[in-house]
Amino acid sequence: MHQHTWQRSSFCCGGGNNCVELAAAGSRIAIRESSEPNAILATDRTALRAFLLGVKDGRFDPLPDRR
Repeated sequence: MHQHTWQRSSFCCGGGNNCVELAAAGSRIAIRESSEPNAILATDRTALRAFLLGVKDGRFDPLPDRR
């Protein structure tokens, strides 16, 4: 994954190490947080789209407190 071109979120203010980054990896999408560049998640475009639509729709607000 490290050889791929990572793209930061447009909501990432001023760079730094608190940004979500995505990279195309064949038919998969790689996702990482800039503060942990070696911790990479991968998913397919359909699942990522469904997740993002759920976030925008508020389906995860608020998440239950599991403490």
